[in-house]
Amino acid sequence: MAGFDCAARVRAADTFPKLLRLNAREHPDAVALREKTFGLWRPTTWAQYAARVRAFALGLRDLGVGEGDVVAIIGDNRPDWVAGEIAAHALGALSLGLYRDALEDEVHYLLDYGEARVAFAEDEEQVDKLLGLADRVPSLRHIVFSDPRGMRKYDDPRLISAEALAERGERLGSLEPDLWDRLVDATDPEAVAILCTTSGTTARPKLAMLSAGRVLRHCASYLAADPKGPDDDYVSVLPLPWIMEQVYALGQALVSRMKVNFVEDADTLMHDFREIAPTFVLFAPRVWEAVAADVQARIMDASPLKRALYDRGLKMGLAALDAGGRSAAADVLLFRALRDRLGFTRLRSAATGGAALGPDTFRFFRALGVPLRQLYGQTETLGAYTLHRGETVDFDTVGVPFDDSIEIRIDQPDRNGIGEVLARHDNMFLGYYKVDPGAPSDVRDGWMHTGDAGSVDAKGELVVIDRVKDLATNARGERFSPQYIENKLKFSPYIAEAVILGAGRDYLAALVCIRYSVVSKWAEKNRVAFTTYSDLAAKPEVIDLLRREVERVNATLQESQRIAKFVLLYKELDADDGELTRTRKVRRGVINEKYADLIATLYAGQPSYRVDTVIRFQDGTTQRIRTTLPVIDLRPAPLLAAAE
Repeated sequence: MAGFDCAARVRAADTFPKLLRLNAREHPDAVALREKTFGLWRPTTWAQYAARVRAFALGLRDLGVGEGDVVAIIGDNRPDWVAGEIAAHALGALSLGLYRDALEDEVHYLLDYGEARVAFAEDEEQVDKLLGLADRVPSLRHIVFSDPRGMRKYDDPRLISAEALAERGERLGSLEPDLWDRLVDATDPEAVAILCTTSGTTARPKLAMLSAGRVLRHCASYLAADPKGPDDDYVSVLPLPWIMEQVYALGQALVSRMKVNFVEDADTLMHDFREIAPTFVLFAPRVWEAVAADVQARIMDASPLKRALYDRGLKMGLAALDAGGRSAAADVLLFRALRDRLGFTRLRSAATGGAALGPDTFRFFRALGVPLRQLYGQTETLGAYTLHRGETVDFDTVGVPFDDSIEIRIDQPDRNGIGEVLARHDNMFLGYYKVDPGAPSDVRDGWMHTGDAGSVDAKGELVVIDRVKDLATNARGERFSPQYIENKLKFSPYIAEAVILGAGRDYLAALVCIRYSVVSKWAEKNRVAFTTYSDLAAKPEVIDLLRREVERVNATLQESQRIAKFVLLYKELDADDGELTRTRKVRRGVINEKYADLIATLYAGQPSYRVDTVIRFQDGTTQRIRTTLPVIDLRPAPLLAAAE
């Protein structure tokens, strides 16, 4: 994006509605958005985008929405999602994004806490969720739905279709032709525009208050470090309520005019992604891990010749990567075709963030030729503020700040330079919604106390080790990072999640969840009959398979960090059960409480643990699980004898 001054553009139009209007005036026929519907990619120009936002904004005004009101949005990533958000900002209202898979209790908490006046709901599923709240959210006056399928059976005065809302707005606009411009001109860059949920790893999420001006200025800093422009394509697959998707699908898209593409649905995500072949992508670590696992699972089904070529090409690629370069032979043999298969052929920039990504997964994609870099940040800091630069990427770091205006320091470092990571810059959040400014906060004296343990290396790059509260010490006084070991385990295509235990204990143990899609395929190939996830995880053949995977990881760890025992859980860890956050981070407190008896069994020398419980699925159905979980002991015989 040579010659494109992002900071100057933000100074010229310092709110989302102002930038959208500017783009529509200067580039009315250029494509701003694309959405795949019924198998076809349908483009939206900047002029059409602005017209939709204008109609929504004036329609909301006609419904009585005004300055300080909260407009909630729930559903899949869609053009109407971002249009509804910018429309709310044009009225001085606050947008509140909700995760599409949030359960009714979570939705109720956020809507009630935010006192939402209007909610945009994509389809019947989300409308049902909102109507089910009945009178528990008295502030909610209107529910706007975009997908009319299945809606005819409803007769609720709060319901209004997106098209009907737009028609109301167009009628009001015809009566007051200059109203839209007056509203846009009045938008204040320093006023609260976005209520963004924090990750909520230890409690219910808080609502961080973000101003549009600060978001856009921070996006300009990011774009100076990692340029994008009108020729770039981005596929919106991260949840829109997450701060980083707000940065990309709204902030950076408005500043740089990169095209934002919305896939048809979750089942067609990777197929649609490949059709677009974006130039930039940010995946959460769990997605990168799933893509790597899927590649390895497909290789299992390949012919012996293809498996041999894959192994040879990967070894060549990793060796070249370790030497600081790329293998042309490996590219011809393997990587070029693999990048095409994954939709990575046009990537100029790729990132991971939101949690740590294991170094093995990182090395795999870098060897593949994916320009993957780690970024780091928090909701309160308006997302990421560090990034790897250039072609040399240190897998143990998260890079350097975007520019000199961003400060990082390590609080109370120990003799190894490890302490809590603190950060500050001029464009941080405005505080927490409905929280007394004088109450205890993660921001003190302008510094964001991240809660992460880390250090700054000799190159000036930030190293993030784990959450401060999650760094653990065993009974022998040896420190370890559960997250580091968990990431090593999750590089295995057979392991979806892992939780490392051992604080204050004589040895480390693990709760492991199989990656059902891969292990089930392995079982079918090896003629292992099974019925459900729980049944598959209890099969002796599967237990032996996972034993080998854990032993392989143990061989790469120093002795004090090796896993002595593990069990395969009878279910996947689930955000709906409170075990993970919506961004797939482990809630360790919940795990320790929920599985307390199982954890006690791991350390009590018992050979197995009896499970008799009921699990509830997202559709409301339940299933009783009765099974026995074997405790797999990996300690060498001499250690076992000593323990006895």
